[in-house]
Amino acid sequence: MPTAAEYREQLKALLPPGQAFPRDPGTTLHDLLDGMSIELARVDARASSLPQEANPRSSAELLPDWERVAGLPDKCSGAIEETLQGRRNALLAKLTSTGGQSAAYFIELAAALGYDITIEVFRPFRAGHSFAGDLLTNGPWAFTWRVRSPAVSVTYFRAGQSAAGERLRTWGNDTLECKLNQLKPAHTIALFAYGE
Repeated sequence: MPTAAEYREQLKALLPPGQAFPRDPGTTLHDLLDGMSIELARVDARASSLPQEANPRSSAELLPDWERVAGLPDKCSGAIEETLQGRRNALLAKLTSTGGQSAAYFIELAAALGYDITIEVFRPFRAGHSFAGDLLTNGPWAFTWRVRSPAVSVTYFRAGQSAAGERLRTWGNDTLECKLNQLKPAHTIALFAYGE
């Protein structure tokens, strides 16, 4: 990345030859070019951070703009979304979510939010689909699924991923429950089981 002195020399080289454009230090033109070169070097340095800010995975300064476009924070934002990692995870989950009703979709969604879950689906006994030893009826459980998650999901402070002033650890499953209940099919019931 060019320095201000290098920019000043480039600007001097672009001047037409002659006594009307003195290049000596201390002249008004030299001072003008010096001021312009400082600004050019500053803009060049800022431009190098633009590719990082254009990617929501690594954005820091433009993260509030990304969140505004994605409609975040929403009603499911909890304690974890107060951290930089949590905000990025929520943003990425919102931007990359394609929708779905399968257990695999909800497991991927939870992983994008930073949770490790499994899903158990209850289904009624059906001839040709069920096996010997299965329950004969699941009646009211036909549209219920159980989400198993660790007792406490912890997000640790990570250098390069967290910001100064954040807590060293943040925990909670409130975002998981809210987000899955928000996106689950309307006719289903999600039960949450924590721990073993």
